[in-house]
Amino acid sequence: MMRLPFFEFRAPRTLEEAARVLDGEGTRAMPLAGGTDLLPNMKRRQQVPRTLISLRHVAGLNEVQFAPSGVRLGACVTLADIAQDPRLHNGASGLWQAASQVATPHIRTMATLGGNICLDTRCNYYDQSYEWRKAINFCLKKDGTTCWVAPGSSKCMAVSSTDTAPALIALGARVLLVSRAEEREVPLFELYNSDGLDYIRRRPNEILAEVLLDSLHDWKSTYWKLRRRGSFDFPVLSVAAAVRLGKGGIVGDARIVLGSVASRPLVATEAAKSLVGRPLDKEAIQEAAVLAGRIAKPLDNTDFDMSWRKRVATEFVKYALRELRGDDVRTERERLTRYPFI
Repeated sequence: MMRLPFFEFRAPRTLEEAARVLDGEGTRAMPLAGGTDLLPNMKRRQQVPRTLISLRHVAGLNEVQFAPSGVRLGACVTLADIAQDPRLHNGASGLWQAASQVATPHIRTMATLGGNICLDTRCNYYDQSYEWRKAINFCLKKDGTTCWVAPGSSKCMAVSSTDTAPALIALGARVLLVSRAEEREVPLFELYNSDGLDYIRRRPNEILAEVLLDSLHDWKSTYWKLRRRGSFDFPVLSVAAAVRLGKGGIVGDARIVLGSVASRPLVATEAAKSLVGRPLDKEAIQEAAVLAGRIAKPLDNTDFDMSWRKRVATEFVKYALRELRGDDVRTERERLTRYPFI
């Protein structure tokens, strides 16, 4: 049985108090939301904070606020709440689809939006017990000096496996980061580094407090996820897509994001640009899918063959854009993603 290491536990009631405690504890402390990723990592000694600062009872962090100008999502809103909120079943459909496919129903009732956004990167050489990792002399991400995925690389190749981040980036999300000294808003796509070790730009003394979405009027979005089983598993490929359609079905704006094929979500800028000013016809969808597939560079450190995953990325973009066009892709979704909903 793997046991948690000893740690101190703090339970502030306000965001200001939480930021003050985090600032005082420094790098020895970590915020704790649902704990569905952090606590197992602590058992494996991948992360060993001396102090956990619970955000569960911080006022306001578990609220969702809708307004004509957009949506504010507290970082401690659970994934189950997002999946079950009918107000998100319009322009933000990609977000509730992503939340619905994380892990299992039990975990989704604990896991939070902020925690999933800040999810630790994953790798076959990293997500093992302490004894297993010790037997290979550890890895670059924790306690070692070699990235076993690419031994000649000076950079960790662990993979970003968050479900909600690609969906939110496709929706143009921003995040509010709060410290004792200041508050700052950051576009979500700028929160991530292309490095499996130093994967996030949230400073050690900052708390991710809110996710901000502008009005999604006239937008449609979707999320497709590849994994071996129909539940529980992390994604080994994901595609989030969003389009704003004008008269005659002409694309006014578009975003396509690939997840789990690099150490950060990848924004397929050229693919999205190729759709603007055109209807979502066969030719436009094919061109965008090929352009998006070019930036997918999966490595051999998760499930399935990496070359096959790259090919599937192109096909998933096609399915996602066909769904946004209005095609009935329920059969393909259930067959390929093992999740039946639209």
